[in-house]
Amino acid sequence: MSKQFHYDVVIIGGGAAGMTLALQLPENLSIAILAKDNANQCSTYYAQGGISAVLEQDDSFDLHDADTQNAGSGLCVPETVKMVAQSGPMIIDWLAKLGMPFTKNSPDSKTSGYHLTREGGHSRRRVVHAADATGKALQKTLQAHIAERVNIEVFEHAIALDLITRENRCIGLYAFNKINRQVIVFAAKKVVLATGGANKVYLYTSNPDGSTGDGIAMAWRAGCRVANMEFIQFHPTCLFHPEAKSFLITEALRGEGAKLRLPNGKRFMHHFDERAELAPRDIVARAIDHEMKRLGAECVYLDISHKSRAFIKSHFPTIYEKCKQFDIDITRQPIPVVPAAHYTCGGVMIDLNGQTDIENLYAIGEVSYSGLHGANRMASNSLLECLTFAMASAKHITQTIQQTEKPGKIRNWDESLVTDSDEEVVVSHNWDELRRFMWDYVGIVRTNKRLERALNRTHLLKREINDYYGNFRVTSDLIELRNLVAVAELIIRSALSRHESRGLHYTLDYPQTNQDAKVTILTPEMKPVNNSK
Repeated sequence: MSKQFHYDVVIIGGGAAGMTLALQLPENLSIAILAKDNANQCSTYYAQGGISAVLEQDDSFDLHDADTQNAGSGLCVPETVKMVAQSGPMIIDWLAKLGMPFTKNSPDSKTSGYHLTREGGHSRRRVVHAADATGKALQKTLQAHIAERVNIEVFEHAIALDLITRENRCIGLYAFNKINRQVIVFAAKKVVLATGGANKVYLYTSNPDGSTGDGIAMAWRAGCRVANMEFIQFHPTCLFHPEAKSFLITEALRGEGAKLRLPNGKRFMHHFDERAELAPRDIVARAIDHEMKRLGAECVYLDISHKSRAFIKSHFPTIYEKCKQFDIDITRQPIPVVPAAHYTCGGVMIDLNGQTDIENLYAIGEVSYSGLHGANRMASNSLLECLTFAMASAKHITQTIQQTEKPGKIRNWDESLVTDSDEEVVVSHNWDELRRFMWDYVGIVRTNKRLERALNRTHLLKREINDYYGNFRVTSDLIELRNLVAVAELIIRSALSRHESRGLHYTLDYPQTNQDAKVTILTPEMKPVNNSK
């Protein structure tokens, strides 16, 4: 029999979005936060750049708005952009009061007091940061306050399996405890998806291992629409080294003057965009991809060695130390870099309160489609979006939870007809195959033929996985693979339906950009859902 827990609010995901929402809710509510690994294994922890906010006199909300919409290639939702841009100063103030260790200017500076950097797509310096490890500082700051709240319980190593719905209402979820390998029932008045993106669907990614699209896949299976899934942002500069795995080289280096160079030392970005290294990420990533394919090169190089040693070590201590581990001295040598899947710009459709198509189900952060990013996310807008929508959802939950029905009785997870698998190799093989063909066929540059090949393979994998899922006890790898295949199909279907090149979606079959900018919306074909086996 499954263990059952009852809470007012269950938050799936322990990153910035999930923790901020928990801290914004009243202390008389019982709250559970589910982290699929330990509490630091989330994208927030690895974010380097910072948080966009209008803080200086030469900047304005209108400029932040315009920069965001320009980066988004005509697909941003104006109401969302306005809401997020205007929340920036308030959010920075709230974090500062929590003790967030933002990098400050010297006392004699005539600015706001914060050291601001400029990243790709921004027309002004407006990125507030904590050295080059903003996400880590943010995660630790929020965790410290979560630990002080007696009404918040954190469940580590608990991977969400499926949402539980009744008459288009979300009443809880099933989760898999990775330690004791048991399925747990969480019943709740409100459920919040804060699960992050799906970039582990690609072979090369800057994201941690947990970015497997769980929230998107679960919401889709439950009946939620998704939007703009074709727009996967590839970060232009991930450290290229066989032992480095997925270490990101922050865009702030280019903001501080770092230059991209070919293996022969020549610069190339000025051939692709007048903004050169400060062009939006989609342009920079395509340019690097083009040059690597043209030359047959394994990587290009990012060079900040013209700056002083003291400047580099004080502004980018994390990157300096990491590269040093691989015998790269960034004060004297360029950094070998390649693009890698970095951010999912589409996701579960929500309104300005973070509400999905299903009553009592919310989605915040990278798992969602709020309309902020359009066809391409501008640097350092993601943490800002996480916190903005966490606060908006917390406000809406607070206003409505007293009128929300209790879930009632939920049936336990049934494993009576399944057995332990002796074919784990099937899961590992399919996992590898999926990530490789997504990288080869659904990457930075696409064609319809490649997309159709990829779609055919997802259909084969889906059949194999569904058969496996129906006959054997679940494992964390199987849960994640099931979700990745679902999300891969959504990405491919969305890409095939867009007959143009726009933002992060570039196809050789339709290189032009259409005059009318349209959002890609996929709607599930609803069938009766059996939430447990």
